[in-house]
Amino acid sequence: MAPPGPEGATEPMSEQSTLSPEASDTQAPQAGRLQAVLLDMDGTLIESEHLWGEAEADLVAELGGVWTEEDHQRNVGNAAEPVGRYIIDLTGAHHLTPREVADRLYERFRARLAEGADLRPGAKELVTLLSESGVPVVLVTSTERTLVQAAIGGIGLDNFDDSVAGDEVEANKPHPDPYLRAARRLGVDPARCVAFEDSVVGVTSAADAGCVTVAVPNHVHIPPREGVVFRDSLVGVDLDWLESLVADR
Repeated sequence: MAPPGPEGATEPMSEQSTLSPEASDTQAPQAGRLQAVLLDMDGTLIESEHLWGEAEADLVAELGGVWTEEDHQRNVGNAAEPVGRYIIDLTGAHHLTPREVADRLYERFRARLAEGADLRPGAKELVTLLSESGVPVVLVTSTERTLVQAAIGGIGLDNFDDSVAGDEVEANKPHPDPYLRAARRLGVDPARCVAFEDSVVGVTSAADAGCVTVAVPNHVHIPPREGVVFRDSLVGVDLDWLESLVADR
């Protein structure tokens, strides 16, 4: 997962939503059953963390600093403006605002993204399975809306029932807002939703929202947390397994 949208931005509805506000209020949840699957993007569905790392290193070098792997690890999954503040503190570029640094970072990431990002193993198969099975699937990403379509192109945003981007929530990950928003818009109980994440920031967001959380570590170590299920990859995820995760809730 990657440095993404600002913490405090608000926008009432996702541009890619296929749901109306009225539908989210009237849709009846199915108690005791899997109601939705919520998927992080960077590092979970697409292999983009190295692109963020390259963009960060390039920008920091331009500002006179050195970006280490440790710096990258500390910022995986964070929103863009906290990363911007981190870079300002690291380089002493106090003539810039965190938002200005974030915008420069996005420019560099967008240029690298144009060359293509690989899908994570099992990602396309999982989204296809859910789409064909009628299980609602929502993209929940810290990345800003303007980059989501390009980044998820290998899967296709039209295979998702809805999407929540980082600049459309009151507070970005690690706050629970993105996942709570996704569940609210579907009209479902977060406790009956399974969320997949690849970072500590993302796992914290999903778990604190009350979702059944599956950690699929990629570039960063995720310490054990009560109630969080760990997998090596998305390969082999099926409906029976997903249903079993919410069976006791």
